[in-house]
Amino acid sequence: MTVLDSPIPRFHLAMPVDDLAAARTFYGEVLGLEQGRSSDKWIDWNLHGHQFVTHLAGERPRQIHNPVDGHDVPVPHFGLILSVPEFRKLADRLRAADTSFVIEPYVRFEGQTGEQWTMFLLDPAGNALEFKAFADDSQVFAV
Repeated sequence: MTVLDSPIPRFHLAMPVDDLAAARTFYGEVLGLEQGRSSDKWIDWNLHGHQFVTHLAGERPRQIHNPVDGHDVPVPHFGLILSVPEFRKLADRLRAADTSFVIEPYVRFEGQTGEQWTMFLLDPAGNALEFKAFADDSQVFAV
């Protein structure tokens, strides 16, 4: 099954950035996303089959944080739920690129329902990203 055949709808997300060259480096080289169409005002990215667009914008909204597990989680944030091997590979890639993490990769709910690996980082424009992986993917929405 391809992404296009998936029963799960793909999302479209547009995020503001203040430097398209920095966005191109971060999303294209650091994260390794395939670039799609672009102009001098925006860049389309293939975020694992989802359409993610970085739009050149001037003002940035105020960053908010919520306490979760003793960490200050940035809000809003976006990202992907990966497999555990993909999560580890991405964490290694980010470390190799000397990425500064808002929250270093760690395991939440270890040994419990919903056990998951998570990490938070900022793109060059200050947009917060979270990548996570579940020990059991069927528990993504477990309570």
